[in-house]
Amino acid sequence: MSLRIKRREGEVDPFYDMLFNILIAFVFCFIIALMAMNPKAKKEGDIPAKAEFIITVSWPDMNPNDIDTYVQDPGGAMAWFRQRESGLMHLDRDDRGLAGDTINVNGKDIVNPLNQEVVTIRGYAPGEYTVNVHYYEGKDKKAVEANVSVVKVNPRAEVIYYGTVQLARSGDERTACRFVLGSNGEVLSVNTLPKSIVESTQK
Repeated sequence: MSLRIKRREGEVDPFYDMLFNILIAFVFCFIIALMAMNPKAKKEGDIPAKAEFIITVSWPDMNPNDIDTYVQDPGGAMAWFRQRESGLMHLDRDDRGLAGDTINVNGKDIVNPLNQEVVTIRGYAPGEYTVNVHYYEGKDKKAVEANVSVVKVNPRAEVIYYGTVQLARSGDERTACRFVLGSNGEVLSVNTLPKSIVESTQK
């Protein structure tokens, strides 16, 4: 014997309907609050890269020659292609002209024409920094003109140096600029007096 409870069509208790809707809204708000209180955990070792200064060296697109950037800090530490991380400095990419700039996609070679190296300074120590450019290898044996910029990032972007250096042949080294920082990271002076630093890395 089965007991069947019949309910008239359209019969709804408005009080229970209101309670049910309030319950759904409460659960939804609780989930949103829980997500806000517990943001997604970062991966272990995930540290954002914060730059105080960005140094960029670029030379003509599609130029095959290998130009290198050297940056020396007040303590004598050097960032260059064989020491890409040194103190608070980091060479983001060693650009070797056209070498390594070609990738094959679906049987077709795609060339990245951009020639650019970027060094970031992710903190600062008071004293003088030197930015030099070195003509490492000449594929076409021609002179190269490189553009160099130094940008102070914080508290706002400020170009503290922009200029060009002329590199006549392989082995040439030119000082793009030297800048002095105070104890709070302020730029005290900028000059272009020559200073050789590449030779010290060959010892």
